[in-house]
Amino acid sequence: MVFEYAPAPESRGIVALRDSYGLFIDGEFTDGGGVFKTVNPADEEVLAEVASADASDVDRAVAAARRAFDSWGSMPGRERGKYLFRIARLLQERAREFAVLESLDNGKPIRESRDIDLPLVAAHFFYYAGWADKLRYAGVGSAPLGVAGQVIPWNFPLLMLAWKIAPALATGNTVVLKPAETTPLTALLFAEVCQQADLPPGVVNIVTGAGETGRALVSHPGINKVAFTGSTEVGREIARAVAGSPKRLTLELGGKAANIVFDDAPVDQAVEGIVDGIFFNQGHVCCAGSRLLVQESVADEVLESLRRRMSTLRVGDPLDKNTDVGAINSAEQLSKIRELSDIGEAEGAERWSPPCSLPSQGYWFPPTVFTGVSQAHRIAREEVFGPVLSVLTFRTPAEAVEKANNTPYGLSAGIWTEKGSRILWMADKLRAGVVWANTFNQFDPASPFGGYKESGYGREGGRHGLEAYVK
Repeated sequence: MVFEYAPAPESRGIVALRDSYGLFIDGEFTDGGGVFKTVNPADEEVLAEVASADASDVDRAVAAARRAFDSWGSMPGRERGKYLFRIARLLQERAREFAVLESLDNGKPIRESRDIDLPLVAAHFFYYAGWADKLRYAGVGSAPLGVAGQVIPWNFPLLMLAWKIAPALATGNTVVLKPAETTPLTALLFAEVCQQADLPPGVVNIVTGAGETGRALVSHPGINKVAFTGSTEVGREIARAVAGSPKRLTLELGGKAANIVFDDAPVDQAVEGIVDGIFFNQGHVCCAGSRLLVQESVADEVLESLRRRMSTLRVGDPLDKNTDVGAINSAEQLSKIRELSDIGEAEGAERWSPPCSLPSQGYWFPPTVFTGVSQAHRIAREEVFGPVLSVLTFRTPAEAVEKANNTPYGLSAGIWTEKGSRILWMADKLRAGVVWANTFNQFDPASPFGGYKESGYGREGGRHGLEAYVK
C-alpha cells in the first residue's frame, strides 16, 4: 500500500533573513575583507551575502578574544555558568527560528533540525553550564588555556558549534569560531543570542569564510587551542600546521562505520537502525553506518526488509515535515557522491535505489544501497558522506570484527544481537570510539565522542570534553 501525504511545509516567515551578514568580532557585527554567497541547497536560491574574513579580520578577532580572556578566564565559574544557562534558555526560546534557518542553509529535513539538533544544542549548553563551577571535582584541571580557535563543518552547523563553544566557555576560555563556508547562517544567528544574553564582548567571535580563513585562524600565533571537526585530509593539514607549536589540538575527522547485524537480531528493529545509521541527515554524518555487515544466514531477509523500508522514504523539500531525506549540502559534495557511486558500480557492485522522483532544482541524490561489495571496493573503503550504503556479509563474530576493523577510520560502530555477552566481546574488539548496541546515532551531552586512527584524537562531550580546554 502506498500512502500519499499532502505537503506540510514549515513557514519560512519565522526567520528574518538579512540581505547581508557581517563578521561577529568583539560583540559587534562588522564588515570583512570580502563577501561570498550562501545558497539554499534545495533550490539553489541565494539566501544572503556573508562577509569573508581575511588575515587582518582574524587578527582583530583573536585580539578581541585575548582582551576578553583577562576577565572571562578569571571570572568565578558560578558566574560563567549563569551566562551558559542564559544562552541555553534563549536557544530553547528561539528553537523554531534556528531549526528553519538550519534546514534552509544546510538542506536537512526540518524534523531532524527541529527534533534532534536543537534539543541537543540546548542540552550541551545546559550540561556544560553545570560543570562551570565544578571543574575542581572533574579531575581534569581547572586553569583555562586562553583563546580557542575552532573550525566546524557543514553537516551539523549549530550542533558542532555547541560541541565546541559550550565546554570552551565553561572552562574559562574565549573563542574565535569559523563555521563552514556553505552553512554560516545559524552561527551568525547564534551571535545574536550572545548579544541577547549580554555575553561580554570578545568572549565569542565568529569569522566566516572559506579555507583561507580557517588556515589564518589555525596558524595564528595568538591561538592557544585548536579544535577541528571535518575531513581527514584537512585534519592532516591542521596537524602539520600546529606541529612544533605549544598549541593544544583535538581533531574529530572522517569515518566509515560498520553496522553489524547478527542472525538473532530482531530484523525490523535492525532495519530501522540501518536506515537511521546511513540516511539520517542524507548520510552527512561522520559516524554514519555506511558499511552494513550482515550474517550470511539472514542476509537475504535483512536486505528484502531494508529495500521495502527504503521504498517508504520521502525525498524532497527539507522544510516539509513529511520529508525523510533532504538535499545534499552542495554541488561539490553531490559530485563526490556521484563519482564514488559510479565507481562502485564500475567495480562490479550491484546498485539499487527505490523509485524516486527528485526535484529538478537543487542538489539531490536518492537513498542507495550496494550489494555484492568486497573489502577491496572503494565504496567500502572511502568515506562517501552521502546516502549510500555498502553491504558485506560475514559468517562468524571473529570475521565480523576483522571486516569492521579493516578500515583506516575508527569513529563508531553498531552491533545488533540479542546476546549481551557477544555485545561486550565485540565492543572490546572493535577499534571504534563509540559502539552502539541495538541502536545507532544516539547522542547525549554527558557521553564522550571521538575516534581512533584516521578518525582523529581527543574527545568531545561529557567530562572528557573538558580536558581539551584546561591545563
